[in-house]
Amino acid sequence: MTFESNNPRQFTRSDNQKMLAGVCGGIAEYFSVDVNLVRLLTVVATLVTGGTAALVYLAAWMLMPAGH
Repeated sequence: MTFESNNPRQFTRSDNQKMLAGVCGGIAEYFSVDVNLVRLLTVVATLVTGGTAALVYLAAWMLMPAGH
């Protein structure tokens, strides 16, 4: 029995779906979902968590490498 070796995709910010930093676009491209859904969930999470999700977004902005 053989298995194909799937190389993991790199988690990067998007160059194509960029509004602010490309974090939501990168997440959307990685999971193959609509970027507007990710943006909406980010705004809702920021409101629900009292701004904590915005800090996570800023951390992702600093930690995620830019796309190619």
